Amino acid sequence: MTALADRTTAELATELADVRQLARGFFEKEVAPHREEFAAAGRPSREVYRSAGSLGLLGMSVPEQYGGGGGDFRHEAVLFEEQVRSGDSSMQLGVHSGIVPHYILAYASEEKKQQWLPKLCSGEWIGAIAMTEPGTGSDLQGITTRAVRDGDDYVVTGGKTFISNGAHCDLIIIAAKTDPSAGARGLSLLVAEVSDDTEGFHRGRVLHKIGQKGQDTAELTFDGLRIPAGNILGEEGRGFTQLMQQLPQERLICGIAAAAMIEAAVQQTVEYTKSRNAFGKTLFDLQNTKFELAECATIGRVVRTFVDDAVAKHIASELDVTTAAMVKYWTTDRQFEVVDRCLQLFGGYGYMEEYPIARMFVDGRIARIYAGANEVMKDLISRSL
Repeated sequence: MTALADRTTAELATELADVRQLARGFFEKEVAPHREEFAAAGRPSREVYRSAGSLGLLGMSVPEQYGGGGGDFRHEAVLFEEQVRSGDSSMQLGVHSGIVPHYILAYASEEKKQQWLPKLCSGEWIGAIAMTEPGTGSDLQGITTRAVRDGDDYVVTGGKTFISNGAHCDLIIIAAKTDPSAGARGLSLLVAEVSDDTEGFHRGRVLHKIGQKGQDTAELTFDGLRIPAGNILGEEGRGFTQLMQQLPQERLICGIAAAAMIEAAVQQTVEYTKSRNAFGKTLFDLQNTKFELAECATIGRVVRTFVDDAVAKHIASELDVTTAAMVKYWTTDRQFEVVDRCLQLFGGYGYMEEYPIARMFVDGRIARIYAGANEVMKDLISRSL
């Protein structure tokens, strides 16, 4: 692969189009046929991660020396868009490829990068990040999980909830207090390699959600989990700063998914209303339908423009915390609005689970909550005013 910096605009556009086609085929052929199976199990199979890895779809923005594709965030964005458009919500690729590897790239030692990243990029391992606790929600400063230094290890005690990939994960980044008296400055990030047999590590139940039923979201308990001291990311007490540095990308991923879902919802609703008759004409020919879809399409265009601008800023290392919060809150609110309005135009069929618009409605509802609830985003934005 040509070095990213050496690619022309046309070459990059062609490469991204090829990634889009590859991703679309992957979701259509290897994921979509198993939707009911994954939903019944409450998790996707590990094989689909390995398959994605064998195609080069995992870790596309990870440098090649660590087993990645040597691309940038635009390659990841194409993958996330195609996943949304395929209707899949079982694979948590945002966490596995868009979040976890970038903490390791930014803060882990060279030895650990060589040890962990190739396994994530191949799909041999599945990655997770454990921030949320039962009593803290979006309040990262309120984390109570403890990591106490004991010789060459940290001993971790506490519990996490709503952990995406929690039932599957082989590698997990844990946010824990190494100095409870220091507030935000006492938070550290530690990486644990785990299995069902790891002493002091317990996977709780896979949580039953109203949407994204095929995506495993679990409770995790740490009861004296020993993590080698060399697995800390960066320096002790730097965890909160590291989270603030990485969360803009996580929130941008939410915006990318929102833009793709809005576009998919509008497209499917236009197709449905043009094929459905009501009162002697197609549903699309009714003025209310045309006006609703015109407004939804306009919202989609504005969201796409906002998201594309944010992606460009992120590629140039210019996406600030405030703008990322604006993207996350505003686009996911618009996503919910548009999908709801489109579902209404399907009438009773919009309430049937076999219709993609119904799955979008329930699968997408979490977008206003995870990666920091939208109310928290507004609070963050207000601090810049």
